[in-house]
Amino acid sequence: MTEFESIVIGKSSIPSLILTVVLLVAIPVAFFFFWRRTYKPQTNIGYLIAGALGFIVSARVLELGVHDLCVLADHPVSRFINGNTAAFVLYGITVAGVFEECGRHIVLKHILKKNRTRENAAFYGIGHGGVEILAVVLPTMITYLVIAVLFSSGNTEQALSTLKITGGNAAAALPSVQAAAAFNYAAMAMNVIERLFAMVLHIGLTVIVFYGVCKEKKGCLPLAIVLHMLTDTFPVLYQRGVLPLWAVEIWAAFWAAAVGWIAVQLYKKEKDPPQTGI
Repeated sequence: MTEFESIVIGKSSIPSLILTVVLLVAIPVAFFFFWRRTYKPQTNIGYLIAGALGFIVSARVLELGVHDLCVLADHPVSRFINGNTAAFVLYGITVAGVFEECGRHIVLKHILKKNRTRENAAFYGIGHGGVEILAVVLPTMITYLVIAVLFSSGNTEQALSTLKITGGNAAAALPSVQAAAAFNYAAMAMNVIERLFAMVLHIGLTVIVFYGVCKEKKGCLPLAIVLHMLTDTFPVLYQRGVLPLWAVEIWAAFWAAAVGWIAVQLYKKEKDPPQTGI
């Protein structure tokens, strides 16, 4: 497979990938220890765990199940979505916003009825954003690191054999190998900064939904859904090759700041939330 034989692993690929893996692990760990140490009396580990499980169920089980049906399966609807950029973007941001924010709402309203403190709302968001890093982003970076190490030896055939890349799956595997080879410190910075923005967004959106649950403000859930959809618009356009990565990062920074600001205002208002028993 000549495409793989011409791939050269950059000098900074392996060290930048190692540092990326370390930093990605450090982000949720740092958020957890800081929040838990600062607000231990007001926080409960159950909210952190619920946030992690809420993400897995809403985003990795239900949402991906809909993707399999509407995007990956071959039928008229999937062909229309995949063949039309506007439809693909609208579908992608709507499904992400509805599933994740409704998932937060259901868990916070119907399952977590005790210890409804504003600190626990943020704790839930840390669990949600943290498990996204550990279960979705980190495995990809580890895979890139393994690829870079194997191909750096110069034995392409051995690398392909170890990674079980054959003629049948070569086309699908090539982009990952190319990404690993081209990875550098700039890519590391992009990935780490993006995850920091995502953590702020997940915490902020959780606080917004939590405020709506505690204060019975019906507008908070739709607000969170719309904010989530707006945040995801540029990343989905990037997937379609419409926008450059730098535009996505600027967009993410703007919405992280906007969501963070809204959440802080609601967080300040939520001083004495009602405590409801099961």
